[in-house]
Amino acid sequence: MPKSRRAIEIMDTTLRDGEQTRGVSLSPEEKLTIAQLLLDGLRVDRIEVASAKVSPGEQQAVATIMRWADSVGKGGRVECLGFTDHKASVDWLLAAGCRAMNLLTKGSLRHLEGQLRKTPHKHMADIAATVEYATQQGVEVNVYFEDWSNGALQSPEYVDFLYRECSQLPFTRLLLPDTLGVLNPEQVHRLVSEARAKVTNKRLDFHGHNDYGLATANSLFAVKAGADGLHCTLNGLGERAGNTSLDEVAVVLEDHTEFKTHIDVKRLKEVSRLLELFTGLRISSNKPITGENVFTQTAGIHADGDKKQNLYESALTPRRFGRDREYALGKMSGKASIEMNLRQLGLELPEEVKKQLLDKVIELGENKELVTAEDIPYLLLDLMETPEGKSFQVVNSVVVSTTGMSATAAVKFRFRGEEFDAYGKGNGGYDAFMKALRSVADRFPFEIPLLEDYVVHIPPGGRSDALVETVITWKNGLKTRGVDSDQVMAAVEATEHMMNLLDLQAKGHGKRKKG
Repeated sequence: MPKSRRAIEIMDTTLRDGEQTRGVSLSPEEKLTIAQLLLDGLRVDRIEVASAKVSPGEQQAVATIMRWADSVGKGGRVECLGFTDHKASVDWLLAAGCRAMNLLTKGSLRHLEGQLRKTPHKHMADIAATVEYATQQGVEVNVYFEDWSNGALQSPEYVDFLYRECSQLPFTRLLLPDTLGVLNPEQVHRLVSEARAKVTNKRLDFHGHNDYGLATANSLFAVKAGADGLHCTLNGLGERAGNTSLDEVAVVLEDHTEFKTHIDVKRLKEVSRLLELFTGLRISSNKPITGENVFTQTAGIHADGDKKQNLYESALTPRRFGRDREYALGKMSGKASIEMNLRQLGLELPEEVKKQLLDKVIELGENKELVTAEDIPYLLLDLMETPEGKSFQVVNSVVVSTTGMSATAAVKFRFRGEEFDAYGKGNGGYDAFMKALRSVADRFPFEIPLLEDYVVHIPPGGRSDALVETVITWKNGLKTRGVDSDQVMAAVEATEHMMNLLDLQAKGHGKRKKG
C-alpha cells in the first residue's frame, strides 16, 4: 500500500501579522468573518488573531472570535501573540477567552541587547516565569524566537543557549521566524535541520517573510528539513514585502513534497477575493494560484493545443481550484482562441462569422484594447447590425403597468422577415413582455432561456431622463445588455440582443429545438 502523507500544520496569521500591512485595519466583524472562513472554509489548522495588550477594541474582537470558535468546538485553534511580561499578556488573553499564546522572545543576541537591554540569563528567567504562569492558568504556550534567522547566522551560541534552556520548559511548539526575510532556501534547510537535531521534544514551525521573494521556497525547504508547521497569510499580507502566501504553500506542498495539508484549495480564490474587498488591496493579476489571469492562455497556439489535447495544461488545472480556463482575446489570438471562448459561452457559429469575429478581435488588440469573453456577444451584435444580420426585432411594443392590476404587453415582432403580434400579462412590465414573447415560442428554432440575473445601472445625478443600462445574464450563460431612458425598454433591448445571438447560433449548426 502507498505510504500515507504526513500533514503539515498550517497556522494562518492574517489577522495578526497580516494586519501589519500598511493601510490595513480590519473591523471586529470582518475579523470574525475571516476567522470563520479560515477555520471552517479553508480548514487551516490554527489561526493567530491578535497581539495582547494592543487595545480594548482588539480584545473585544478576540472575544467575539472566541465565542464563535468555542461554540463550534474550535477554540483551541485560536491563538494570540503574547510577551515576556509574566502575567500581563496571559491575563489579557484570558479576559478575551483565548487559551493559546504565542510568546514573543528574542531569537538574536542583537535584538536582545539592543532592544530589551537584558542578559541572556535574565531573558531566559523572564521566559520561564511567563510560561510557568500561563501553564498554571491553563493557557497553552508556543514560543517565538523573534529574529531567529539573524540570530542563527550571527549569534549561534546564543541561539543554542535558547534551544537548551527552552527544551526544559512546558510549551508545545518552537516558532522559528525569518523576521526580516533574509534567508535563502539552502540556509533555511541547514538552520531548521540544526534546530530539529537540537530540539527533539517540541514541534517546530517556520515563519517566513517574502523580502527576497523566497518565502514559498523557504517554507518548502523548512518542511524538507523537518519543520512540522508553517505560518502563512492570505494574499501574502504582512509588513514590507509580506508573509508567506497561504495559497502558494498549500499547493506547493501538495505537488512537490511527500507531505500534505488540510487546506481546501477550491475555496482559495473565494477567500482571497473577500480579503481584497475588506482591505482594499488588490493582488497582482498574475499572482500564482489566486491571480485573475493565472488560468488565462493568450497565444492562439496555446488555445489550439488545449482544444486538441489539453497540451498546455499542467497539474495546476483551473478545475482543481474551482475555476475555469480562459482564453485571452487580442492581436495574438487565433481561430482556436475564438472557438474556445465560443464553446464556453455555448455558441456555435458559421465559419464566416467566426472569421469576421477573429478579424475584429485582432483589430481591437492591435489598438491595445482589452477584449474579454464577456465582450463576444456585443462584438457579434456589432457584426449583425445589418438588415440581413439582425433576424429578430421588436418592431413595436406597448407595455402598461397600473396599480393593483397585472401589467400588460402588446408586442409586434419581426423574425426572419415575418411579422406577428403577441400579448402577455405579468407581474411588472418586463415580465409581461417576456410572457408575450414566450406565447409565440414555437416560431423560433431555439429555446428561449430563463433569466439568471438582472442588473440595472442608473447613473448618479438624479435626472429622470437619464439613460438606464440593464444587464441580463441568461441561464444558458449568455450575458446581454440594453440601454434606454426607460428601464423596461432597456431590458427589452437586452432580450432582443439575446434572441439574435441564439438565432445566429441556430443558423450556424442547424440545431432545432427539442419538440
